[in-house]
Amino acid sequence: MEFFDLLPLAIIGLYFLGAMLFFVGLTLGNERLSTVAGALAIGGFALHTLDLAIMPVLSGKMVLLRGTFYFSFVGWTLFALFLVLRWRLRSSFLSFTAFPLGLLLYASSLGAGSLTIKIPPQLTGLFFGLHVGSLAVALALLALGCGAAFVWLHLNRKIKSKAALGSMNESMPSLEVVDRVNHLAVTLGFPLYTLGIFSLAIWYWIDPEKTFQWDAMKFTSLGVWLLYAVLFHQRLVLGWRGRKTAWMVIWVFLFMVISLIHHTITFKS
Repeated sequence: MEFFDLLPLAIIGLYFLGAMLFFVGLTLGNERLSTVAGALAIGGFALHTLDLAIMPVLSGKMVLLRGTFYFSFVGWTLFALFLVLRWRLRSSFLSFTAFPLGLLLYASSLGAGSLTIKIPPQLTGLFFGLHVGSLAVALALLALGCGAAFVWLHLNRKIKSKAALGSMNESMPSLEVVDRVNHLAVTLGFPLYTLGIFSLAIWYWIDPEKTFQWDAMKFTSLGVWLLYAVLFHQRLVLGWRGRKTAWMVIWVFLFMVISLIHHTITFKS
């Protein structure tokens, strides 16, 4: 095999080994293993970046309209945000979400070549930047926020029950640090999701050959947006924190995932 044929296997291998070492290190309370896991994640991310960059070179620009590229791009976005937050928060607890979900997204991209993105050629840049780009970042933020919500609920239950903290729990951050991720997923994720959803209206308005019609895809996307809007309002205006917002982030993420799976299975484009 040539180098580029082995590249996907190397990416999956690094992500998988990083995930395994992180969970083993967390269970045993071994910081060295967690550090090695972080290094493997950075290595996998570097190869993932190279893989995205060479896709148009090896397969032509039409690959940008294939599901392979978009699944891989969402996974790349998730890992990019994870690495930034890991550095900013100086904590690796988001590895719970980033490793398995990022690995799943990249592995899924290898089998998503039959999915196509149908957009007017003259709007490719606009559509990608406004619609796909903003939705990818919003989904990645919400995924990390969902992982942080589960961590917050777990730590809060331990604290309230005054249960003994094992080696895994002792390496967890404070509730305030976890809640900061939740706050970011809401305050930054919702405007990006709004931009992604309503930029679609710009596409319909610009393209004279495309007629707007309500369908299941638009209804479910609007439903997720409304639920996300409630969460955004409660967090920023009413000052919700902690348990309530943790559960709402989880539900918004689950509904968003269900919506995306429905779109993929039903429309194939």
